[in-house]
Amino acid sequence: MTVRPLVILPDAQLRLVSEPVTEITDEIRELAADMVETMYDAPGVGLAAVQIGVMKRVVTIDASKDENAKHPTVYLNPEIVWSSEEKRVYEEGCLSIPDFYGEVERPDRVRVRYMNLEGESVEQEADGLLATCLQHEIDHLNGVLFIDHLSKLKRDRVLKKFAKAAKRDAA
Repeated sequence: MTVRPLVILPDAQLRLVSEPVTEITDEIRELAADMVETMYDAPGVGLAAVQIGVMKRVVTIDASKDENAKHPTVYLNPEIVWSSEEKRVYEEGCLSIPDFYGEVERPDRVRVRYMNLEGESVEQEADGLLATCLQHEIDHLNGVLFIDHLSKLKRDRVLKKFAKAAKRDAA
């Protein structure tokens, strides 16, 4: 397992739509293991493959409350098949947008269909933090960032800040 470098805003890769996983290969298993390692190292509770520069529909999440017991889940080709009308606001952050947080309103509960690493189709219902993480990471697979759910003023401010930082780092 390898900790891979994160793709950081304003990198255009973050806006691309990821390709479905068509076959579970050793390469996909290795990618998933690297993603889990990278997620814990960051540290974060979720990671989409695009965040390490791989354009595949792979997500890893560990939203367990117990810091001593790790319970990562790998989601291949996850899709939301149902979401509640009730909403909840969470303060979200993103490993690809370091040190910035914003309150995002999303459905409180979701049902997600995905394939696991054994190739089985799984449906999972989630609420609270896990539901928020799933929606956040699935957004990544579709080129959507959590800042897209904020007001235009806040989003523009964040984009400007990260574009300026990228220019400074490139100089």
